[in-house]
Amino acid sequence: MSNQPRILVHDASEFHLTNGLVSYVIRANEQGKLLHLYYGAAVTDRDDFGYLVELQRRSTACCPVTGNLSYSLEHLRQECPEYGASDYRMPAVSIAQPNGSRLTNLTYAGYRIIDGKPALHGLPSSYVDDAADAATLEIDLVDTLINVTVTLTYTVFANLPVIARSSSIHNNGTAAVDIERVMSLSLDLPDDNYVTTQLTGSWARERSIVRHPLHPGIQQIGSLRGSASGHVHNPAVALARPNATESAGEVIGAALVYSGNFEAHVEVDAFAVSRLQMGIADFGFTWHLEPGEEFQAPEAVFAYTTEGYNGLSHAFHDLVRHHVVRGPWRDKERPVLINNWEATYFNFNEDKLVSIAAKAKDAGVELFVLDDGWFGERSGDTAGLGDWTPNKQRLPEGMGGLARRINDMGMLFGLWFEPEMVNMDSDLYRAHPDWVLHTPDRPMSHGRNQYVLNFANPDVVDNIFGQMHAVLSSANISYIKWDMNRYITEAYDVTRDERHQGEVFHRYILGMYELNQRLLEAFPDLIIEGCASGGGRFDLGMLCYSPQIWASDDTDAVERMSIQYGTSLFYPLASIGAHVSIVPNHQTNRLTTLNTRTNVAMFGTFGYELDLGTLTDEEFEQVKHDVAFFKQYRETIHTGDFYRLVSPFEIDPRRNGKTAWMVVSQDKRTAIVGDYAMLEHPMSPFSRLHLEGLDPQLEYQVEVIGGASTINGGIFHGDELMRVGMIDSDASTGSSSGEVDDANNLGDPHDFDSRLFVLTAR
Repeated sequence: MSNQPRILVHDASEFHLTNGLVSYVIRANEQGKLLHLYYGAAVTDRDDFGYLVELQRRSTACCPVTGNLSYSLEHLRQECPEYGASDYRMPAVSIAQPNGSRLTNLTYAGYRIIDGKPALHGLPSSYVDDAADAATLEIDLVDTLINVTVTLTYTVFANLPVIARSSSIHNNGTAAVDIERVMSLSLDLPDDNYVTTQLTGSWARERSIVRHPLHPGIQQIGSLRGSASGHVHNPAVALARPNATESAGEVIGAALVYSGNFEAHVEVDAFAVSRLQMGIADFGFTWHLEPGEEFQAPEAVFAYTTEGYNGLSHAFHDLVRHHVVRGPWRDKERPVLINNWEATYFNFNEDKLVSIAAKAKDAGVELFVLDDGWFGERSGDTAGLGDWTPNKQRLPEGMGGLARRINDMGMLFGLWFEPEMVNMDSDLYRAHPDWVLHTPDRPMSHGRNQYVLNFANPDVVDNIFGQMHAVLSSANISYIKWDMNRYITEAYDVTRDERHQGEVFHRYILGMYELNQRLLEAFPDLIIEGCASGGGRFDLGMLCYSPQIWASDDTDAVERMSIQYGTSLFYPLASIGAHVSIVPNHQTNRLTTLNTRTNVAMFGTFGYELDLGTLTDEEFEQVKHDVAFFKQYRETIHTGDFYRLVSPFEIDPRRNGKTAWMVVSQDKRTAIVGDYAMLEHPMSPFSRLHLEGLDPQLEYQVEVIGGASTINGGIFHGDELMRVGMIDSDASTGSSSGEVDDANNLGDPHDFDSRLFVLTAR
């Protein structure tokens, strides 16, 4: 089969989306209901897949067709299920009508096939550069009584086992309606024999991998934090067969291209059908739709693979790299950066910043980033947010003076913003206290001494854009770190009446997206690195504007192994902000070697969060070597295929709690393996790493970086390294016997040790 996208139509009512990798088959039945027939590995097309529609008479079923006791929507797998006309499961759409009813009857009304992939109005979405790289199917479902149309949009891509789906609702009637629920994805699977994977955590321990088998009922994750998808649950889930591993087995994954309140749940019914739904959280959401108006829901993307969790990751990584991230930095090598925050906090002046940058330049660092404290009356976290003008006490020549000094060294210059927030002690708040999100006559909560600006108000977005545009126009600024450190409370939009208060969260996110878009249109070469108290808004929506996102405020190397391991399930290394920071670590107080901190941060967008001038001469020489090493291999790291080998979430204490992963270049001629030990244990057994993704026929020479190994310099075939495995129980992981033997003791083992293996095809 060809891997080009195709949409095959049978009798104008059955549709087969395929590209030789996956097939997705749907069909409108005689009653006009759009049914789901098949999703999985690609299958040969046939004229009629109707045999997959299964009907059976079941006691207690309610039946909408008079005299037909076998036809109940409760027992059919549907594309846009509705509640209340014989289906008692969660619906994909709920619309409140003028008479108070929420019952809809959406029936098939036609389709369109479009070459390529249309953009979504006001929302980020996946895209293609060439119309030949995607095919899009739009299907209209109409409720003729209230004259509302729901359009389901499906896109299949070339060479990817991925489908994008979204929903829009258009009011063609004469009366207003209120949308109370609209799911971007609703997928009915034929059984419940799946294990769910979710990425769960909190601030400083984002995206831990949590797995559990499906069970009858609803299992759900989500966010009601308003301004972000959140630290607690990431808007992405995987459903895998119980025998799936990192390298083999069926896995389905889905992610929402959205950064606000969301829900993702799986409902298992009494007949073992699993309904996966994903979209805007319906709690607190109502969208008032006047006649002639349309509401566009966010996009969801989902993938199918038989190659385990790593196969799922490869599908999503390729999708993000080629069809989500956009602009010049999609394909350019990202600069190695240094951020001053943990080196100085608020205690800096221009000369101090320049000295940090100069030392970093000597090490080969390419970008200096000035973090918080450069603006307004900002000497702590109680003042200044909202006043985006340089503080002349710290920066006497303004931003232009500092940027010129940095640029004159041959370095790029970057700047921190938190544009969605304001302190009460600011000129902006004093001038516009009504611009803060608040509920009239109710007390306001604060977080970090700051309040959330009402980005649902276009005047607020215009003001912040004007301030940021002025700063970015005043100097040669190549990068901004866009932070967001406060969730929404007391949500109310004082610019709109009571009919529109259920819209505030979504309108806020639309305003935030608009500001990103306007900045990139004005400064197309700008890198925007996303941040929300670290990884609180790490999602596909933000990656449409930010080619990289700060993975976590927790920079401890040991914690970062888990954070980056979990993040990699859906997001590529080129999107993961990862830096080397100070020790003792400021979040955990842990001491880890510069070698291990570096070996973890290498697998991301690499940089430093410290003053390199405080290092010893030996440490600084190591930094110079590490920066040069990363530059040599960053193309492989950022564009290669990433494989998780040993999970930090499944620790075997006999093997020192190891973690391991690797990345393989697209031509399979270069690979880099990260090998990490947690806590040393005596008398540990021998162990081997079974590598993945290599060319079995090629010979690879192995070089060890930042450690020692008996196989250093050895030459091995790819099949040998994958099937026999690579010895990793020597050197930095300790002597297996516990004896000290000068001939075999290649290095003194210690806790939190690590090394890299570089494999080069001969």
